[in-house]
Amino acid sequence: MDAWQRLRRLLGGRLGWLALAALLAYALLAAAVQLGASLGGQGPDPVWAAARARGTLRVAVDFGYYPFSALRDGQPIGYDIDLATAVAAKLGLRAEFVAGNLDSIYDDLAAYKADLAASALPYAPEQGWRAGFSTFYFNAGQVLVVPSGSPIGGQADLAGKRLAVPLGSDADTFARRLAAGDASIRVDAAYDTPAAALASLRAGRADAAIVDNAAALIDLGHAPGLKTVGPALTLEPYALAMPAEAYQLRDAVNRALEDLRGEGFFEQNGARWFVAAPAE
Repeated sequence: MDAWQRLRRLLGGRLGWLALAALLAYALLAAAVQLGASLGGQGPDPVWAAARARGTLRVAVDFGYYPFSALRDGQPIGYDIDLATAVAAKLGLRAEFVAGNLDSIYDDLAAYKADLAASALPYAPEQGWRAGFSTFYFNAGQVLVVPSGSPIGGQADLAGKRLAVPLGSDADTFARRLAAGDASIRVDAAYDTPAAALASLRAGRADAAIVDNAAALIDLGHAPGLKTVGPALTLEPYALAMPAEAYQLRDAVNRALEDLRGEGFFEQNGARWFVAAPAE
């Protein structure tokens, strides 16, 4: 008697067939778990699977944010371009850049037109229903800048000081909040750009300036005489974004970012784009 006939005799009757059906269901469930799929749970990541099948990581970029992203002779350049290229390489993929803008990037991710967005993109938890985010890779928050020989060591030393800030900027808002708590702090917002506020500080028309971290890095990287002091005044983290369901891609990207941190990539990339690259 073959195995199938023995099984039929052993199970015999309707209850036996129900038991067999249950056994088969358990077997299917075990196979699904073994393959990485979960019935009623999180299935395979289609974005990660498609990227690996193509051999490319499609990266959505707004090319209007030099030195993070720009086009030179039709070729993508910038801090985020080098970062995305390095991350893709860690994943065994080639970065393929897809032009877009900040207004459409999340739509592009949701519509699978791109696998990843790397474009000086602030962490946006309100987009969590359609996008996932990597660990943070850059803080674009506000920093305090003073002359190199200044005794000012941080926010606590600003009483009686004159602060240069770009008009209408986050730095302006932060400085006015400081002045509201200490009337001796004077806010000078007669500047259109962070570079103009820092130029006024260099000329001695202010005691300190508040600007965003990227602007400070670029300015200090190209001209001596100023320094940042204390920790960043605010947190505005940049992150890489991907479709919400791309959980395997997100995990792989985070591992890649961690590896790059350990290899000193971020220091090298920062020196390349905030110091060595021409200021624009």
